[in-house]
Amino acid sequence: MISHLHVKDFAIINEMNIDFHSGLNIITGETGAGKSIIIEAVSLALGSRADTAFVRSGKDKAVIELVIEDCPPSASALLSENDIPVEEGQIIIRREISVSGKSICRVNNQIVSVSFLNTLCKKLADIHGQYDHQSLLDPELHITLLDLYNSSEILPIKALAEKSYLEYRKLSGELKSLISSASDNQRKRDFMAFELNEIVQAKLSPGEDTALEEEILSLQNSEKIYGNLSIAYETIYGASPSVLEALAKVQNQLQEISPYSKPVAGLLSEFDDAYYKLEDISREIRNIREDITFEPDQLDAAISRLDTIDKLKSKYGGSIEKILSYREQLEKDLSVMENIDEAKETLTQKLSVCEEQLKQACEELSALRKKSALELQHQIKEQLLELSFNSSEFEIRFSENPAGYTANGTDMVEFLISTNRGEPLKPLAKIASGGEMSRIMLAFKKIIGDYDDISTMIFDEIDAGISGIAASIVGKKLKEIAEKHQIICITHLPQITACGSHNYKIVKHSDENSTYTTVVPLSEEEKVQEIARLLGGLNVTKSTLKSAEELVQASK
Repeated sequence: MISHLHVKDFAIINEMNIDFHSGLNIITGETGAGKSIIIEAVSLALGSRADTAFVRSGKDKAVIELVIEDCPPSASALLSENDIPVEEGQIIIRREISVSGKSICRVNNQIVSVSFLNTLCKKLADIHGQYDHQSLLDPELHITLLDLYNSSEILPIKALAEKSYLEYRKLSGELKSLISSASDNQRKRDFMAFELNEIVQAKLSPGEDTALEEEILSLQNSEKIYGNLSIAYETIYGASPSVLEALAKVQNQLQEISPYSKPVAGLLSEFDDAYYKLEDISREIRNIREDITFEPDQLDAAISRLDTIDKLKSKYGGSIEKILSYREQLEKDLSVMENIDEAKETLTQKLSVCEEQLKQACEELSALRKKSALELQHQIKEQLLELSFNSSEFEIRFSENPAGYTANGTDMVEFLISTNRGEPLKPLAKIASGGEMSRIMLAFKKIIGDYDDISTMIFDEIDAGISGIAASIVGKKLKEIAEKHQIICITHLPQITACGSHNYKIVKHSDENSTYTTVVPLSEEEKVQEIARLLGGLNVTKSTLKSAEELVQASK
């Protein structure tokens, strides 16, 4: 609910602070005192269009602040989604309008856009009479109001329809994508098959490119390798004297003296190992030399093979491992393409089953709505009759959504009304009178007010065109609704004023330099005085005071 309103330099308001309460808050005042300016200020704070004409003459900017207590769950969720903190359920909205035309909106000290503020405030308050924030004027919300009326039966089926719709849309998208890509599949399949065949024919092995590079390097230097190995072999084994012969002499010398010296004996053992190892090395050198060939074709083949691998690497991934991985992917993709007809048939069957489920859910949802609509129509007509719409007609009209299936079913719902005998039914948005619109909303709130999440209703000109008994009925309706909602109501009728649980009076002051408006909370005695003024005008008599007291007593 709105707990506090602060207004500064707005129209004829110099500075004003008002504490509002739960229940029925009634604001009265003389004609021209500026009652509607309060509603304009609240409307701006709740996201309506800014106008520099509202800035008080001679001032740079106008400031309006609203303090909201007990933030509704839907509003808290929206703020949480946008990382705006809410402490102890309190929201502080600040709107600044400068003479330059710049408008700044803040929610809990964070700057927000006007569109976000408007979205947020639709969850906080309904303003009636100036056509701002009126949920009843938006046909898209009519179906939501109808669903709220019989939510226990409708919402579970609505949730089922939404779930089926989301699955239906998902499957439809998959099938559409599959069909749209089918025309390109043959071309893609041929190209992918060519790539796969090229990779398969290459018969690649991991590490093959490294081995080929080593082989090519060896073949390109085979003569030098052969010559050097031959010299090494001859030096170690074949020459006279050879390295091995010289070492054999050293070995004999060490053997002769090893019995006489332990260090020499130990050294001889190591020498023997080195000698036999060198023999092994010489044999290995000979074997390697004998395996060397000078086949030019072998070198050409290796170079050609490596060139083939390099081309595949440049086309398919930069390494043999990546080429082989791409081959696996090609095989999978081709398998899918080859089975596209089967996949399309499977998707079509799933879509058919899902559509049948969606159709049944939508039909059941529509039937429940139409049943509820008849009950709601009847109750609204009764409420309108009590609110002095003696010749009114009200209808909840259904039509097929041109979009077909939606998350909300297939229904479109709009509230139509005729407030005068002989006039055709028209959409609520075309009702001209703000007072009529306010009383229509009052009828709705009396019936479905327990189900919606909007905690505050603000009424301006709700008493337009009514008086006497009708005014008393409107007052009692407001008081009934105020048991579960906060209501702020501007009125000039004593019957409605008498029903207020908290009363305020707007007073206009003038001095030599300016005119300004203030709002004063009224005590019970002052409330009676104000009702007497509304009954008798400037001449408040004992009789009007007594009548005022009787109205207050009658309203309890």
